[in-house]
Amino acid sequence: MKNLLLALSLVWLLASCNNEKATKSGPASDFPGKLTEQEIAGGRLTPEILWKFGRIGDIQVSPDASTIVYSLTRYNAATNESCTRLYLMPVEGGEPELLTSMKAFHPRWTPDGSKIGFLSAESGDVQIWEVEQGAGDPVKISDIEEGINDFEYSPAGAKLYYIKDVKMRETPQERYPDLPLANVRIIDELMYRHWNHWEDYSYSHIFVAGIEGGMLGEAKDILEGEAYDTPLSPYFDGAEINWSNDGRYIAYSCKKMNPTEYATSTNSDIYLYNVEDGATKNITEGMMGYDKYPVFSPGNDLIAFQSMETPGYESDKDRLFIYNIETGEKQYLSDGFDQNVSSLSWKEDGKGLYFISGVQATFQFYEIDIATREIRQITKGDHNYTSLAQAGDYIVGGKMTMAMATEIFKVDKKSGEETQLSFVNKNIYDNIEMGSIEKRWVKTTDNKDMLVWVIYPPGFDKTREYPALLYCQGGPQSAVSQFFSYRWNFQMMAANDYIIVAPNRRGLPTFGQEWNAQISGDYGGQNMKDYLSAIDELKKEPFIDEQRLGAVGASYGGFSVFWLAGNHDKRFKAFISHCGIFNFESMYTATDEIFFVNHDYGGAYWDKENEIARKSYATSPHKFVKNWDTPILIITGENDLRIPYSQSMEAFNAAKLLGVPAKLLYFPDETHFVQKPQNSILWQREFFAWLDTYLK
Repeated sequence: MKNLLLALSLVWLLASCNNEKATKSGPASDFPGKLTEQEIAGGRLTPEILWKFGRIGDIQVSPDASTIVYSLTRYNAATNESCTRLYLMPVEGGEPELLTSMKAFHPRWTPDGSKIGFLSAESGDVQIWEVEQGAGDPVKISDIEEGINDFEYSPAGAKLYYIKDVKMRETPQERYPDLPLANVRIIDELMYRHWNHWEDYSYSHIFVAGIEGGMLGEAKDILEGEAYDTPLSPYFDGAEINWSNDGRYIAYSCKKMNPTEYATSTNSDIYLYNVEDGATKNITEGMMGYDKYPVFSPGNDLIAFQSMETPGYESDKDRLFIYNIETGEKQYLSDGFDQNVSSLSWKEDGKGLYFISGVQATFQFYEIDIATREIRQITKGDHNYTSLAQAGDYIVGGKMTMAMATEIFKVDKKSGEETQLSFVNKNIYDNIEMGSIEKRWVKTTDNKDMLVWVIYPPGFDKTREYPALLYCQGGPQSAVSQFFSYRWNFQMMAANDYIIVAPNRRGLPTFGQEWNAQISGDYGGQNMKDYLSAIDELKKEPFIDEQRLGAVGASYGGFSVFWLAGNHDKRFKAFISHCGIFNFESMYTATDEIFFVNHDYGGAYWDKENEIARKSYATSPHKFVKNWDTPILIITGENDLRIPYSQSMEAFNAAKLLGVPAKLLYFPDETHFVQKPQNSILWQREFFAWLDTYLK
């Protein structure tokens, strides 16, 4: 399934490259990244313009720290297609240069920096290609049956590993060869579907191969015979696997358990594989939460990794540990640091690490000294850094804000001074006015200070009265940070003359673990009061019309909207819920990750002796549906296996039976997220048509 999904997405992502004329600096003038005169005259963000943003990804720095290679994807909404290509840019700054006219993604420098490897489906299945920097045509170096998903060079050279799906379970047709037209899934374990794909009888495995004469040699499956995924489903994040710098070891994350255990546990471990003798060792045995993202020190004697402590709790604190390969000793480095760590990168001298951490709804670069355990924040400001790569005296990374899609910046390691290197969407910002963003602190009902972002329409006039939207965040534990979303875009809402009130309510990270953890077992409790504290405080402003308030949200935010619909005391005049939980009881046995509902609900609905579970199920939105009296738009995707579409259908049917004005948007080819260009544009049009009907 992973290869099938990858192949289908590549057809969609890369097909329109055939019609694009490549230039050094970017797309040809007739490519859809260019704004029309009508769009420029409008001067505001629209769904169509949102799909003209260039999307930067996979930022990689050359071994000599002089050059950046990155991917850039542009979309053509008229055809539902897009084009991804690779570009080079000096770390010192300057014009980007097209690396190759091929459709390509996942760039990686060879260890000596002379070539760049990448993935492409140019010849059919996804394979590895290489091109010399600045000269020559790309050369295909792999010919793997059915293609691959990922790869990484060994820092020591001459080898690489690649990720490929390996079929390991019997299909119904193989079991009953006389019934080739039978169409059935025979299921005898849990985790038969996960987020957006069904079990497909195969598993993601790591293969190690040498490079001989410009081609991959014979490969070894290091999980041969093991029916487990690495990287972990459902994200298959390649950063969960890493080479040692001497090429001797590969460390990888895996949940080596049967599918039913997989559905009820978060206990992933990190395994150390010896490339020379094939021995494998579990280095986190006995650590019962998620253990992931191993990174070897420059001297190859230590491994840094992220670790969660609590079994079954997927949003626990991401702690920084180091493991000594020789002694087996582990050290908890970030003890006392009440924040998560991510994107670990060793300093060149091996005496410390750089990492990204969230603080007060922003994401910043940090460093830690191993000997003293002193942690220093390097960057400050209202922004999110989303990736980290070292380049000598600088850190290079992707940076975004609520008013800026990801661009590449470099940061001085000592001073924290930032320099913007890429300007992919300058043509849009030069012609489209973005709304201003304000940070407010609002008192909650229990006298806590809560950060609330307020986003104002372009050309905001404080003498006018505007309708306002309470934005309910998903997750449930995902910060309302300085993200730029291509779905739930605050600037899009502001461009339609709405003021957005976006609270970092209870249960959101970057405000300490107590604030983050409080929500578990209390879905209908304090965090709902936090929502109402935010909107009640802001509606006092003379420029907000308290008679024109709406509430919108997706996932946990969609649940929040369903809950508020039965408990809002006439505050709101319109609701929009996307892929929300409506009925806790049916959700418990219909979702894929049972560990999630076990932790957040407190257990199963049939466990009558469990006080936490009883309290949780009593707050299910369907218990309050008799109070619904406000128009509601409900949205879902048929392939959402995380919060199955039946939850949205239950809510819609209930609303119609109660005589509440309601509309259902049902996308047969979308998942938990609406990602195809024309589906997304339709989503936006229906979204604002609904709000305009009831709030303007």
